[in-house]
Amino acid sequence: MTKNNRSINRRHFLKLLGGGAAITSLAGCRVRSKESEQTSTGEVPTDKMSYRTNPKTGDRISILGYGTMRWPTVSKQVALESKEAIDQEAVNELIDYAIAHGVNYFDTSPVYGQGFSERATGMALKRHPRHSFFLATKLSNFAPETWSREASIAMYRNSFKELQVDYIDYMLLHAVGMGNGMKEFEARYIKNGVLDFLLQERQEGRIRHLGFSYHGDIKVFDYLLSKHDFYQWDFALIQMNYLDWKHAKEIEPLNTNAEYLYTALSKQQIPVMIMEPLLGGRLSKVPDHIVARLKQREPNRSVASWAFRFAASFPNVLTVLSGMTYMEHLQDNIRSYAPLQPLTDEEKQFLYQTAGLIVQYPTIPCNDCKYCMPCPYGIDIPTILLHYNKCVNQGEVPESQQAENYREARQAFLVGYDRSVPRLRQASHCIGCNQCTTHCPQGINIPQELRRIDRYVEQLKQGTL
Repeated sequence: MTKNNRSINRRHFLKLLGGGAAITSLAGCRVRSKESEQTSTGEVPTDKMSYRTNPKTGDRISILGYGTMRWPTVSKQVALESKEAIDQEAVNELIDYAIAHGVNYFDTSPVYGQGFSERATGMALKRHPRHSFFLATKLSNFAPETWSREASIAMYRNSFKELQVDYIDYMLLHAVGMGNGMKEFEARYIKNGVLDFLLQERQEGRIRHLGFSYHGDIKVFDYLLSKHDFYQWDFALIQMNYLDWKHAKEIEPLNTNAEYLYTALSKQQIPVMIMEPLLGGRLSKVPDHIVARLKQREPNRSVASWAFRFAASFPNVLTVLSGMTYMEHLQDNIRSYAPLQPLTDEEKQFLYQTAGLIVQYPTIPCNDCKYCMPCPYGIDIPTILLHYNKCVNQGEVPESQQAENYREARQAFLVGYDRSVPRLRQASHCIGCNQCTTHCPQGINIPQELRRIDRYVEQLKQGTL
């Protein structure tokens, strides 16, 4: 298998961890149930949620924000019969529980949940007083056919219809910097007059706060901040976690270190919202030895809680978004923030050191956002990449037949791959059309990674590794 510059000998990796970290037994990289993911235990407080105050408007926002990209879904059969992909009853239950436990910020988009997230979120929130929550959505005009003024404004107006509201608390230009950088940003928002339209909507009160979410080309981010005096950005949504704080570009060259983004926004006194505090769940599914390292320090806290506390420990952060699909994840995050115990400087340094160890493991920086989907050839791109990452984290990607655990790891990888991804949706069917790459916020060369994984699978099957 072709190695990249992030690969590391497993024995050397264990030495880097030090003798103090207990070594846990390796589990196979098979599909695990959600119950197997580690969460903390104990009471879920109803009245201890931590809040941050928006300095511009006085909005008192829960430090835990609800991201709605990954709402629970119904079975394929039910979806075919009802033409609804999202489990509305489960969404209602999650939102009711979140509000009862102090969460009051909900973030959605026209493209989330196969296009159904806004509707499901609006239906659930409609059952609560409008003043009891803050609602964020986005102008997600990614596709060139939505770049016209008419199409973009139609998408904007449809958000009000789906969410069943007459004003949006926090409206975002979605994923600026993606694709062709400044050229694409100008096509989506400037040349068509859409940004001028949104500024007018803010002035008339249908938008209470106007901001942007950033991915990709740093030139776009720097440009937007250079125009802050004119646009008066009310907030910005950035990807920030303890791995991306200093190592974003090592993971993926197109990314920008979160330390730079946060510092630049803070200098301009632009409030910060955080997305991907767990890197699409990767920081809750770290290698077993990293789990041991974190658990040694905080045995009663979940692995994920370290990442959530990190993101919220910076004073200019208003809220940290988490896409909580399951009740146990919601409960665990509430425990982390009810109340928040900010990290000490020493604990931050501990996490920076931990990040240095994690970044040496050759995982693929997939956040499971599914922006690469659907693949025109039916390939299940996120599941393939996440299965590979899971096996790397669990030490079940042997480099050769001489590896100590070769036979067990080979079986675990191949059996888990077939169970995770149907044969017709596996990497071998990629033709390299490259349609997916332009949509990836992390800038992953997806066809290249799929070819690499497919070669590895064939080597395992043929015994030629």
